[in-house]
Amino acid sequence: MVLASKSVAMSRTMFTRSLYQLQNLSRSNGLSLHSSSTNFKHAVLAAFQPLLHSRPYANNPQPAASASSVDQAELAKFAAIAESWWDAEGPFKPLHVMNPTRLTFIRSTLCRHFGKDPFSARPFEGLKFIDVGCGGGILSEPLARMGASVTGIDAVEKNIKIAQVHADLDPVASSIEYRCTTAENLVEEQMKFDAVIALEVIEHVANPDGFCKSLSALTKPHGATIISTINRSMRAYATAIVAAEYILHWLPKGTHQWSSFLTPEELVLTLQRASISVEEMAGFAYDPLTGQWSLTDDISVNFIAFGIKNSE
Repeated sequence: MVLASKSVAMSRTMFTRSLYQLQNLSRSNGLSLHSSSTNFKHAVLAAFQPLLHSRPYANNPQPAASASSVDQAELAKFAAIAESWWDAEGPFKPLHVMNPTRLTFIRSTLCRHFGKDPFSARPFEGLKFIDVGCGGGILSEPLARMGASVTGIDAVEKNIKIAQVHADLDPVASSIEYRCTTAENLVEEQMKFDAVIALEVIEHVANPDGFCKSLSALTKPHGATIISTINRSMRAYATAIVAAEYILHWLPKGTHQWSSFLTPEELVLTLQRASISVEEMAGFAYDPLTGQWSLTDDISVNFIAFGIKNSE
């Protein structure tokens, strides 16, 4: 317990320090989504009751690492809306809007780590990236345009087919290798990448510990791992589930399960057990006035982490 407490305290200090390096790349200081309307308050209060019967992730016994961390129920959710990946006004609109800010963090941290020029049009030339849980390819394509050799994998076959069709429309994006498979399968193939990226994925897997170990196994020694997810906080429940799914209808109802979210401290410790040291972390803030996201030091809802694989 003492060791865990020290690790959490060090992590918080590290996160605050590293954010000063990221703030100048954010387009504006974002404002978190709040609402004081009566309907919103009633929705939050009504939604709170089921949580009393849900055991949070930190208290759940973790299953042993299995052949796959795939959650079939989660796959079914995304298969049902797969054809909407490139509809900027559809179910994946929040990811489309957030994508530029996610890419700001990725470009900043990976250019610094690999000694690349962040102002270059193709700073990732010569590097191999894998986009785990790539969906329709909305992250894989800009990474390829920035020069990376990209492999995109997803366990939903529909997603991969849509990603391939869309990539073929762009000569640069058509170089992406899309595969309907899992991280665990690629570990068995002994594949290695300079950077392993899994955005908004870990909250949908059956075994976060096993999933992170697979990501680590795919990362070259001293390579980079980037994960983004949602904090298991009451504020996240109010905004990412109640507001986003039930009030604003940004996402289909049931997209997220609050008990499947990880806190930043839990993610740090989970990655440490997988031989990945988290070096930087930032939050995402949404400004309802501009409809844009920005990087922030507030990690109470959406957050992203950059880690380095320890030498083997």
